[in-house]
Amino acid sequence: MAVDDGFTICNEDVEGTASMEYHGNDTAVVVIDPQNDVLSPTGKNWESVGASVTENNTVRHLVDIFAAAKTAGYGVFISPHYFYPTDHAWLINGPLESDEFRSNSFARAGALTLDGFTGSGADWLNQFKPYIEDGKTVIVSPHKVWSPQSNDLVLQLRKRGISKVILCGMLANMCVESHLRDLLENGFEVAVVRDATAGPRHPTRGDGYQAALINYAFLAHAVVSTAEIVSAMTAGSQH
Repeated sequence: MAVDDGFTICNEDVEGTASMEYHGNDTAVVVIDPQNDVLSPTGKNWESVGASVTENNTVRHLVDIFAAAKTAGYGVFISPHYFYPTDHAWLINGPLESDEFRSNSFARAGALTLDGFTGSGADWLNQFKPYIEDGKTVIVSPHKVWSPQSNDLVLQLRKRGISKVILCGMLANMCVESHLRDLLENGFEVAVVRDATAGPRHPTRGDGYQAALINYAFLAHAVVSTAEIVSAMTAGSQH
């Protein structure tokens, strides 16, 4: 992989993968589920995701991406995962959805209240709050399953003339991959930051992170490291 003038990153190790150019006026950072329940040792899903988060240094890398995006003037969008008490009336759930309801992951007291939100599993990690709560970051409506089909992410991007997305966050093989697929179907160019995500490990379902990496290589316009995307964004901010 190479950085050209701080704007272009090529996937030279993935045959047939195109290069991407990054500019603050048409490229945004989308961070999925930067929340305690999947990124904090106190979160409800740490047992399944903690090893992957730790090995990838996911939290540190997300901080680096937030900081670089803010410094370079890139738009930052948060696509969160919330469940309200009324969502527990769903009758048709997949295995991971059922796990989330059993553990009360991403739980909020209701759509119209933030009672009990601060410090909860649905809240942001404290390390992220200065970047997310700066009055400039766009927090879109929650995705209710895995992809942005159930929220307004695509609308918010389109309304700002964004055509390229730098994608990171949680979980690698679920929400990140689902966002990748849906954004591609909507005509966006997408780069996935491979070490700013992580996935669950399950004794029978397997390693979600490794599964996701295979599909990223087949699908994304670029699969990059945090160091590479930070270098590209910050170099571009100097021009």
